[in-house]
Amino acid sequence: MSDKSAPASGFQFGLSNLKPVAATTVALTFPNGDRREYPRGSTGLDIAKGISPSLAKRTVVMALDGVVTDLADPIDHDAKIEFIGRDDPRALELIRHDCAHVLAEAVQTLWPGTQVTIGPTIENGFYYDFFRNEPFTPEDFGAIEKKMREIIARDKPFTKEIWTRDQTKQVFADNGEMFKVELVDAISADQTIKIYKQGDWFDLCRGPHMTSVGKVGNAFKLMKVAGAYWRGDSNNPMLTRIYGTAFAKQEELDAYLHQIEEAEKRDHRKLGRELDLFHFQEEGPGVVFWHAKGWTVFQALIAYMRRRLTGDYSEVNAPQILDKSLWETSGHWEWYRENMFAAQSAGDDAEDKRWFALKPMNCPGHVQIFKHGLKSYRDLPLRIAEFGIVHRYEPSGAMHGLMRVRGFTQDDAHVFCTEAQLADECLKINDLILSTYADFGFEGELTVKLSTRPEKRVGTDEMWDHAERVMATVLSQIEAHGSNHSIKTAINPGEGAFYGPKFEYVLRDAIGRDWQCGTTQVDFNLPERFGAFYIDADGSKKAPVMVHRAICGSMERFIGILIEHFAGNFPLWLAPTQVVVTTITSEGDEYAKVVAAAARRAGLRVEIDLRNEKINYKVREHSLAKIPALLVVGKKEAETHQVSVRRLGSEGQTVLPTDEAIAALVEEATPPDVKRARQEA
Repeated sequence: MSDKSAPASGFQFGLSNLKPVAATTVALTFPNGDRREYPRGSTGLDIAKGISPSLAKRTVVMALDGVVTDLADPIDHDAKIEFIGRDDPRALELIRHDCAHVLAEAVQTLWPGTQVTIGPTIENGFYYDFFRNEPFTPEDFGAIEKKMREIIARDKPFTKEIWTRDQTKQVFADNGEMFKVELVDAISADQTIKIYKQGDWFDLCRGPHMTSVGKVGNAFKLMKVAGAYWRGDSNNPMLTRIYGTAFAKQEELDAYLHQIEEAEKRDHRKLGRELDLFHFQEEGPGVVFWHAKGWTVFQALIAYMRRRLTGDYSEVNAPQILDKSLWETSGHWEWYRENMFAAQSAGDDAEDKRWFALKPMNCPGHVQIFKHGLKSYRDLPLRIAEFGIVHRYEPSGAMHGLMRVRGFTQDDAHVFCTEAQLADECLKINDLILSTYADFGFEGELTVKLSTRPEKRVGTDEMWDHAERVMATVLSQIEAHGSNHSIKTAINPGEGAFYGPKFEYVLRDAIGRDWQCGTTQVDFNLPERFGAFYIDADGSKKAPVMVHRAICGSMERFIGILIEHFAGNFPLWLAPTQVVVTTITSEGDEYAKVVAAAARRAGLRVEIDLRNEKINYKVREHSLAKIPALLVVGKKEAETHQVSVRRLGSEGQTVLPTDEAIAALVEEATPPDVKRARQEA
């Protein structure tokens, strides 16, 4: 109860002075809207026990005003309070972080003298870095996991202590933990030093943690080891990094491990070699050597995107390399320089000795195209597209097959419009993005994230305020717009482009992984920086709004995603080789040539196999090559003008007249956008 003798303001009035006193209670608001007062300094555990012993038992942490904190923390201010159980999605990161602490205790118990360094959570799991003369190997995992289960079974409580800086350094130094001593020195003077104990073992940590070690559960697994330099500096000691993952339930862990297993089977780098699609080599780090079959897929994707733009966009092509001055005007030289490839031209003449840069983005070139010739408000919206090759520097360790390269092609477009047209244009782009993803088989859950202003940016705060307001309004419309997808929306603070906020489209593949692909970026800055304008209805000059749009994003990366999504089994319209005509015996050779020629005339991508091999050998080989359809002919088929149709993944076969079989394959090989256009005509 509140102190009736003290004013609610927390101030005590005397005859001659005003003296502040601490409030004796705090007001806590619960998720259902109830508001109650509790003694100041009550812990979350005290409050949970007062409501229900079962609530206290199942709660692992609390959230105060949305910030997750230890359940044992005293509460000293009015706040919204929420009790979080172990099955709450917000607890997953805590399960993983607590598991990292259990890993560290297990390692030091099994190998005394091992030094621990840091152990953060990461996407899908956690890691911990250790210093030991002999590096750990996966063969150590069995013993470590066994010890971890023993520690979890003891279920010691997590307790937090506040130590002085000197005390902390002395204790860790006495224990030979010199990396921890260095970490203490790196903590700013205004931060509290927190020590979390689990029984006798303790660690330096910001927290929070769950109530006890047992809450980690047994749904965890150690995944791999890697070397890592202390603080990422090659001049520092090499550490052993042990990666692990943990989930609230065993079935969730099992599903994740199955996903990992599937991902390894579907690895686009492995399939790229096996299907003869592309390769990389040291002389061209981060750029793709496309083979004929891979280039066929690439061109099929480009052709699809070109058809989708017909009638709405004009395709253009801007130069690959431009003078530094243009990139200075755009802001790239200041804000994006570390990601750009630049070179100074040769020659002794000062006039010719200039700095140039390979374009990392297409947008400055498109502004120049917009500026060429006077534009009226009647010309807007003006939509221009380019399948532009761009180059961006990626550290060698960050490159990963087609997924992260240094040279790639963007299905880039820019819409120049008025502010009044902006929302409609963003919604049109949204419809185009969603229907494109559906055509490629991504019809499940999709997330649209609004990324807001980053710390490094151009433009005034007023411009950013306006752009973000418009984007937030459009985001709410996207959520309610309706499509074949289950759309979720989210805010991604601080992750916008340096010139404007953006939407990021995150799609989910066949095995449940999320991929960020399409983007829509609103830009009030670049047109003004380049002096681009249109003549408005009143005769005044106005800067257009520029909308940057990509659907696939990087075409190379999108193909990598498609390879893994389909496990190399492309739908017939995308497959590099759609049909192989093969023979049972040499008696079918001549008719096989007739069938192959007819299939090619019908527009199918066809190969012919007349080798003197057993048919079962041929079928197995072409199945491994992911050929969607085999047309098998022999003496009987030649005499009856038929073919045996075998489909990838099917054990059976269907005998059809040749013309009928080819017609059915042609219909199936028709791209989905072409079929849709026929239906709408």
